[in-house]
Amino acid sequence: MKKENIKVIVISLFAGMISGFFSSGGGMLLVPFFTHIVKLDEVKARGTSVFCIVFFVVTSSIFYIGKNYVDYGIGLKCAIGGIIRSFFRNEITYEN
Repeated sequence: MKKENIKVIVISLFAGMISGFFSSGGGMLLVPFFTHIVKLDEVKARGTSVFCIVFFVVTSSIFYIGKNYVDYGIGLKCAIGGIIRSFFRNEITYEN
């Protein structure tokens, strides 16, 4: 296995572990790791981090939903606001 693949696997395990323990922190850890260790440019590091975090969130959500720890009303309202805000932020930040 390539040395870079091993680095990425170790980084992912560490970020997933921290994210699981503290319910956050995946992106805060992944972006610096991707930029400094894997040598991705910042925009690609952020995009890759968001892609990775989707899998952390889905896995965690399964457990929280299974234990009935989700307030769907608040969650949906926050999701709608976050989607709208994210769309406008990304349009402004990444225009060519």
